[in-house]
Amino acid sequence: MKPLQISPETAVKLSEKLGVPLEHLMHMPQHILLQKIAELGKEQADAKEAEKKDKP
Repeated sequence: MKPLQISPETAVKLSEKLGVPLEHLMHMPQHILLQKIAELGKEQADAKEAEKKDKP
């Protein structure tokens, strides 16, 4: 399996956001990475919805 074709800056940011070591991220299967990114996006959307509901 070849490493992901993403920029170094993107890899570092994803590694930090997902809490995954950079070496693991670069060799992670693409479908698993996409699933994790989707989960992260859903969490952020849920947090924004909760923030909107809290504001009067």
